[in-house]
Amino acid sequence: GLVPGVVAVMLLSSATVFLGLKSACAAGQKGMGREVEVEQRVKPLLEADLKKAGLRYGAPVFLRIFKREKELELWMQGDGKDYVLFRSYPICTYSGELGPKLRQGDGQAPEGFYRVALGQLNPASRFHLSFNLGYPNAYDRAHSRTGDFLMVHGNCVSVGCYAMGDDGIEEIYSLVAAALRAGQSAFDVHAFPFRLDAASLDAQRRSQWHGFWSELKPAYDAFEATRQPPQIGVVAGHYRLVESR
Repeated sequence: GLVPGVVAVMLLSSATVFLGLKSACAAGQKGMGREVEVEQRVKPLLEADLKKAGLRYGAPVFLRIFKREKELELWMQGDGKDYVLFRSYPICTYSGELGPKLRQGDGQAPEGFYRVALGQLNPASRFHLSFNLGYPNAYDRAHSRTGDFLMVHGNCVSVGCYAMGDDGIEEIYSLVAAALRAGQSAFDVHAFPFRLDAASLDAQRRSQWHGFWSELKPAYDAFEATRQPPQIGVVAGHYRLVESR
């Protein structure tokens, strides 16, 4: 539920410091060029489709990932300020099973709430284009979870990442980069095991991760109800919704 005025909240928008590209997903050096060529190629078609949807190139973005459904949803803020679903992209592959990433080398793709700023984009990824989810976040660190450089990227191979295929990542990368360049300080990525409606969550009540997934559900429900990405914090090692000021 909502936790008003909590002083001890570690907001997930806190900056993450990256020390080097260590994982296979992040291989490649940052540079310029590839993303420019890609954007020049995909932008005209994206702008045409956005116009039909009443959206604009460079508008703020919000991403939701659903592992079991193998879908990445890309939402964009409309003129009415509510977020509108622009596209659902198939996830080509992810590694591991349903459940969060716990430690370096476990092959799991993260679940939880992440923030991506401009410095986390990698236009020279070995896997075409990529962006770093920012794992471990405040929640992950509170639970001593380890690992780094977990990405959303192109191609169709994964070691703890979400691989979107090259065509998919070209559109996704171009849209998120345009939003960040246009002034969005960072965009939220909510990574879920599956769509967290009550029936689906109840069906997993015997899973070892039912408690963790139950902590993800309030944010899932909040966005479903408001079409606004909720502000999320970590209080005493638990995800909590935080009231907007």
